[in-house]
Amino acid sequence: MSNDPIRLSKLMSQKGLASRREADKLIEMGLVKVNGEVVGLGTKVKPDDHIEILQQGKEIQRKRLTVALFKPVGYVSSQPEKDYESAMTLLQKSSRVLNSPTETLSIDFSGLAPAGRLDIDSKGLIIYTQDGVVAKKIIGDHSSIDKEYLVQFKGHLSPSKLNLLKHGLTLDGQKLRPAQILQENEYTIVMTLKQGRKRQIRRMLDKVGLTVTHLKRIRVGPINLGNLKEGQWRLLTSDETQKIINY
Repeated sequence: MSNDPIRLSKLMSQKGLASRREADKLIEMGLVKVNGEVVGLGTKVKPDDHIEILQQGKEIQRKRLTVALFKPVGYVSSQPEKDYESAMTLLQKSSRVLNSPTETLSIDFSGLAPAGRLDIDSKGLIIYTQDGVVAKKIIGDHSSIDKEYLVQFKGHLSPSKLNLLKHGLTLDGQKLRPAQILQENEYTIVMTLKQGRKRQIRRMLDKVGLTVTHLKRIRVGPINLGNLKEGQWRLLTSDETQKIINY
């Protein structure tokens, strides 16, 4: 690794301390120290410099919301499209599942954004977050978080087709990362992927002559869909968001 000075917010992002935007805000507020000294916006540092976020900054970070939603078919993940609503419209008090009776009921959804997509014809777990570190961990260029899907299909899944699905396909001229596949019955498989190309599973099965009839995401990294029903959501706990970061 080069020892050349780089922008502090970039290094904080690389180290998983904050997103670049969040880091800039914390630096601007005087809540970041480098080698024991509070520094200003635009500071450049070396990769081995000691970076510390002050307690007030850590409190701000802890207040970032992360939400797990069971998205039904027919909703888009983020911005609404013609004739289709955003799944974010489901984040209502009436559809919330509390983790405990004492959980806070006051929520500010500003800045909440999807950490990944789930296409309009699919249902299942989608994560929304205000935390740039969580988002980067799930959908960043170097993310290795796996996502698990329950897939039902039409057609015959032969051993050769199964082998191709596991590690022999390309999409858009690029070799896909290996997939883990467990065959539950003649027309159902559980697929685990470490990438999320657009409509990847549907396109993969189409390449081997199979047609997806139902697609449900049941896990993102350490977070399972659990007991949520379609349209329901809950806040992730600080322990759960930390598990995502550490996954």
